[in-house]
Amino acid sequence: MEIFKPTFNLEHEAHREGFHHVAGCDEVGRGAIAGPVVAAAVILNPHRIPDGIDDSKRLSPSRRQALFQEIKATSSVGIGFASHHRIDRDNVHQAFLWALAQAVQHLPMRPDFILIDGPFAIACSAAMRPIIRGDQISLSAAAASIVAKVIHDRFMENTSRVHPGYGFQQHKGYGTKHHLQRIQENGASPIHRSAAVRYISVRDMPKASY
Repeated sequence: MEIFKPTFNLEHEAHREGFHHVAGCDEVGRGAIAGPVVAAAVILNPHRIPDGIDDSKRLSPSRRQALFQEIKATSSVGIGFASHHRIDRDNVHQAFLWALAQAVQHLPMRPDFILIDGPFAIACSAAMRPIIRGDQISLSAAAASIVAKVIHDRFMENTSRVHPGYGFQQHKGYGTKHHLQRIQENGASPIHRSAAVRYISVRDMPKASY
């Protein structure tokens, strides 16, 4: 399978078309069963792009942390945060689209073009281009994936201290075997998404082994 490395080509193309501030957007946590969806929007400085930006899933935690600091120091960054309450109220699809729109709104400068990781448009007045696997194609979207991942994972690590016994610091809220075992033993925590947990039948969970 061919491995793509993100480039600045789409951003350059948008600049040539007359757009000045091009933002990349991505989110983390949509497929989890606990915690929030965190979205990020990043406008990279074309003259100060940190080396090594890639899809956050391809980077080690230490490399993500280092790039997160560099991106914050050189770029415009906005964050959107959809809590588990919003996810339960609106459904995860609507919540993550809302979080992406919030990330764009929270940018310190207003973008006039947005590159969105995934096939969906968001509620925003700027021109936009949804791109499947955008974080593997666009450096701006990849940078957003790094920012969203670091902030989401930090939140879940802090949550593990408030709600111990679920292993949030390890699985970050995703439905791993260990996580399902902890729900079976302890019940759902206050930050579990009701809609997700409701579909996890106790009889279908793996039996805890001691």
